[in-house]
Amino acid sequence: MPALKPTDFTAKITWLGRVSDREHTLAAEPLHEMALGFAGVSGEAHGGLTRPSCSRVVAQHPRGTEIRNTRQLSILSAEELSAIAAEMGVERLDPAWLGASVVVEGIPDFTRVPPASRLQGPDGATLVIDMENRPCNLPARVIEQHLPGAGAAFKAAARRAGAA
Repeated sequence: MPALKPTDFTAKITWLGRVSDREHTLAAEPLHEMALGFAGVSGEAHGGLTRPSCSRVVAQHPRGTEIRNTRQLSILSAEELSAIAAEMGVERLDPAWLGASVVVEGIPDFTRVPPASRLQGPDGATLVIDMENRPCNLPARVIEQHLPGAGAAFKAAARRAGAA
């Protein structure tokens, strides 16, 4: 079982966002600051202490079962966003198009950060990594609106680039 061990890795937060109405769009609105609590980001569609189970955990819980919400944030890596964009043959991917909450820069191979790892700020604020949110087709619709003809390439490019 993993133990909490300090590392020398440091990262810089380069982008913050919030998905306010997931029924309307997956796209995130950029934020200049983020109010976080134990239920997640204030006003975030993925927020809350609990949530209904979804396809990601259907092997453990029947769909719709109330479970602890451990997917309150979607943290992406600037380096992996660049790798996905290159794999797709586009100049860049805006993290808002992917419904991102936080983009960090400086942690190599961020998708492989193990579950239970902590990302801790200088003031002690701590985010706990629960699991990888694997690539899906939902961002394709938003990407397609901004880069016509490119949206369908996202899921496969993200898998090949090794990113979530």
